[in-house]
Amino acid sequence: MAAGLLLRQHILPLAGLTAGLALYPKTSVYAEERPSDPVQKIRRKSIYDSPNPVPSAHDISATTPPPASGITNIPQEDNAARRGPSPTDRLATQVKNSRLFVHGYAVAAEDAVNSGMDKFMSAEHSFTSTIASLAPPKESNEKLLPGGIYVLVAAMAGSIISRNRNILLRFVTPIVTGVTTAHYVVPRTTQNVGSLIWSYEEKYPVVRDNHLRISQGVRHFVETGKAHSQMGLAMAEERVHGVRESVDDWVKKGR
Repeated sequence: MAAGLLLRQHILPLAGLTAGLALYPKTSVYAEERPSDPVQKIRRKSIYDSPNPVPSAHDISATTPPPASGITNIPQEDNAARRGPSPTDRLATQVKNSRLFVHGYAVAAEDAVNSGMDKFMSAEHSFTSTIASLAPPKESNEKLLPGGIYVLVAAMAGSIISRNRNILLRFVTPIVTGVTTAHYVVPRTTQNVGSLIWSYEEKYPVVRDNHLRISQGVRHFVETGKAHSQMGLAMAEERVHGVRESVDDWVKKGR
């Protein structure tokens, strides 16, 4: 009786533990197929499995069909070149040519504008420097405002004097009177204007030669006129002196 009670207390718990361990599940149960692990596949793969065989050159040549027109050495690139450029290549070429054309005209227009601006700036500088060079220096004490008015009045007076003469005198007289007055009223300005006119006349040999010829003729006429006037004055003085001597002799004889 006591032995049976001892057996129940020690044997039955051990039997229950052994049955529980035996019935405990060691793997998980999935509702679907268990996903395969690639690492496990690699590990399970046998080392004796041979890989895909690499075809040899003989196999490739045996399976390649011969060309239709016999043996040829022309590569596929040459055939592509014979077909000509693609539409994309032709479009790119046209766009390139158009851009170069527009760029050339833009550069030409820019050069033309720059050249025109350079010419305009040089002409403006030349004009301002020329006008500044005509002004008399400060130490000359010349005043252009009253001097210019005097020259204009003299030219108008010459035109009035020659209004009943022929057309040549009506054209020349105002110029002569104006230039003569300018030489006396504003001599430095007149000299500067004459130098400027002479610099322009030197560019044209015909005008220059005519100017020299006319100036020499005028100078010769003036010198001749001075000489004749001096001769006439001397002759008049001699006659006055002779008349005075005759009067003195007559007075002496009368006494």
